[in-house]
Amino acid sequence: MWVSDKWEDYELLDCSDGERLERWGDRILIRPDPQVIWDTRKTDPRWRKADARYERSKTGGGAWDKRALPESWQIGYGNLVFNVKPMNFKHTGIFPEQASNWEYAMEKIRTAGRPISVLNLFAYTGAATVAALSAGASVCHVDAARGMVQWAKENAAASGVADMPVRWIVDDCGKFVEREIRRGHKYDAIIMDPPSYGRGPGGEIWKLEQNLTPFVRLCGRVLSDTPLFVIINSYTTGLAPATLTYVAQTTFGKQGGKAESQELGLSVTATGLPLPCGAACRVEF
Repeated sequence: MWVSDKWEDYELLDCSDGERLERWGDRILIRPDPQVIWDTRKTDPRWRKADARYERSKTGGGAWDKRALPESWQIGYGNLVFNVKPMNFKHTGIFPEQASNWEYAMEKIRTAGRPISVLNLFAYTGAATVAALSAGASVCHVDAARGMVQWAKENAAASGVADMPVRWIVDDCGKFVEREIRRGHKYDAIIMDPPSYGRGPGGEIWKLEQNLTPFVRLCGRVLSDTPLFVIINSYTTGLAPATLTYVAQTTFGKQGGKAESQELGLSVTATGLPLPCGAACRVEF
């Protein structure tokens, strides 16, 4: 498991009975997590004094119970700064378990010894974009949601990398990659965080189990002749990390890539045990 254990502004304090107790900076949140199927004693007093809790509805969805929480606040990871806020579907705008991927990408970029161009697809609020920019790469950031791209710009500004070479693109990722192929544009590294399920702007349905393999193969056509790495993330329940390895290796192995996949995780302070939080595949060339 790749565990993100270098955080100072984020901490997974405890988890029990389908919920996480988390510290985001100086704010305490309780959020649901279906992976937490155990029921242990909630001895940490912050379970009862959290600043906000996301309550799931029996009819679907849910809502935040904000006892004492600002509309947004900032947390840092090394020299990176992110704006976080409570959103629908329990999210905050940052997935802290992705920090191990940020570290991996930054190290590869810094030690490449040459300019690196990165394509970040399904790029959300831009944490990976900000990390790559801070390491000295140029980045093309693509997401279909205009609000998420604006949020990513704000994170870049907060981290002091807004003036770095970056393109902010609001577009369907598949259609954008197809246009880049026609334009002859190439990238040295690709990061992608495709959803388990989604709808495109024209009503197109995306299902990761059906669409991931052809999409990954499509992306292989925009890799440069001297690729550096590819990162593929998955939060699809039941999809084994080894499945990502198979998809990636059969695609990028032809270009000299070697794929490795692991679960992503966060260490739980109360127990010292890692909580699984999705999976990722890294392809090195």
